[in-house]
Amino acid sequence: MADAGSPAGDGIQAGAARRAAILAAMSSRLQPPAASFIREHEVQVGDLRLRAGMDRPTEIEGWWLAVLWVADEEGIVPCRVVAPAAGPPPDPPHVRFGSLVSGGLSGFVLEDGGRQQLRLRFPVPPADEGRPWTAPLVVQLAVRWEPARAAAMTPSKLADVALAAFRRAVETVHRP
Repeated sequence: MADAGSPAGDGIQAGAARRAAILAAMSSRLQPPAASFIREHEVQVGDLRLRAGMDRPTEIEGWWLAVLWVADEEGIVPCRVVAPAAGPPPDPPHVRFGSLVSGGLSGFVLEDGGRQQLRLRFPVPPADEGRPWTAPLVVQLAVRWEPARAAAMTPSKLADVALAAFRRAVETVHRP
């Protein structure tokens, strides 16, 4: 058995200190940037009940821009909370979420040259680039809406469509 003064004991203490630092970092989560622009959506991930929200969208040069997040009572959750039960997949979260949100908004997004006019990015990088699923689950969404759909819907309804697609993507990512 290693005592506290031995090299093995020092390694145990260093491991305990590292775990404590990780737990402290996990408890100091980012907070949502604002109150949600529209009613938050409940997100069901296994036994967890989370909530998805978004800030007030803006429009710049024909692109509709919004920040969306998933939070619990402590703040924005890390992506790994919604990763499949078997563990985070090898693809980084933006690959998984991008295709799911894009599919969820199919028919609402303008196509130009056969490509959907939708961009999704994670604005806050993970603390460890080698572990992308530790990034906070907050995304920036940029969409060019299909003009006929956008003309027939209120800004709140468009926001609700975007938030619903994001919520479904989060719930889908968790399923095996």
